[in-house]
Amino acid sequence: GYDFCQVLQWFAERVDRIILLFDAHKLDISDEFSEAIKSFRGQDDKIRVVLNKADQVDTQQLMRVYGALMWSLGKVINTPEVLRVYIGSFWAHPLRNTENRRLFEAEAQDLFKDIQSLPQKAAVRKLNDLIKRARLAKVHAYIISYLKKEMPSVFGKENKKKELISRLPEIYIQLQREYHISAGDFPEVKKMQELLETCDFTKFHSLKPKLIETVDNMLANKIASLMNLIRQEESNMPTEMVHGGAFDGTMAGPFGHGYGEGAKEGADEEEWVVAKDKPAYDEIFYTLSPINGKISGISAKKEMVTSKLPNSVLGKIWKLADCDGDGMLDDEEFALAKHLIKIKLDGYELPGTLPSHLVPPSHRKPLQTAE
Repeated sequence: GYDFCQVLQWFAERVDRIILLFDAHKLDISDEFSEAIKSFRGQDDKIRVVLNKADQVDTQQLMRVYGALMWSLGKVINTPEVLRVYIGSFWAHPLRNTENRRLFEAEAQDLFKDIQSLPQKAAVRKLNDLIKRARLAKVHAYIISYLKKEMPSVFGKENKKKELISRLPEIYIQLQREYHISAGDFPEVKKMQELLETCDFTKFHSLKPKLIETVDNMLANKIASLMNLIRQEESNMPTEMVHGGAFDGTMAGPFGHGYGEGAKEGADEEEWVVAKDKPAYDEIFYTLSPINGKISGISAKKEMVTSKLPNSVLGKIWKLADCDGDGMLDDEEFALAKHLIKIKLDGYELPGTLPSHLVPPSHRKPLQTAE
């Protein structure tokens, strides 16, 4: 029961950042999405694009996907500046394709910094809004005065009004050439035509060159001094950052929350994730008097109960760590048990079955090679 695009336009005028989300494996811009993007007209400097789930494709495909995305956006967003696109996998799942992991992490950091820095740039954005409004007011003055000048003094006013409204696109072009105005500064034609339907053109004001001159002077000179004042103020004030929610207690950003944590840690790494702590676990292992490179359940329990985890949890950890089911633990299985204990103590849930990336290297089945 409401115009969705008008609601988006209302928000777009008031927010500091607009983020358009695309999935790497389905780039199509639907008619609805296209209309939504068009409602952000005039707010192009606020728009950022996120190409999500980029790990679903390999590097070569990703290059093609990026090119296709920019081509598609070019048809919808008419701006001379190239939109900033952040490429990554912004969800709590292990990377399916790991060859671009460093790129994804750097992009996530850049997006996080962009959002974090919004409070610092608030004054500049307000100044940009002032500039937009001033230029729009100028354009309105040119349009209104032109319509006033073209109206007959006595007869045929209504017919002339209809003619001028229908000719509005041509009038725009004429005014652009006459006053050297960018096409992007003009209001949307259809909306302007609808608004003009209810107006009495004879009551419009004629162009006032002195007022136009004042606006031009403000845009050319006053804005520059205002910008200098803002920069001085920013340099003297403490750095403002975004606070609250996912932004609290992190310098790495909220985008990796849940990804690479707990039992998922190391899922997209070639090296066994337990290996980094194994030297410390080995020291404990050899104090438990292993026989033939293995320790019994009784010996392992002495160490495991020091974690103060419930017996039911320790029983589950034992089952997960005893990969060959022989009732004993070798050095890798023991290290795995200690790793699972650490996961639980850190507040994460234990997996129901042991994920493939946690299986100790010596217990992994060799890949069958094709003859």
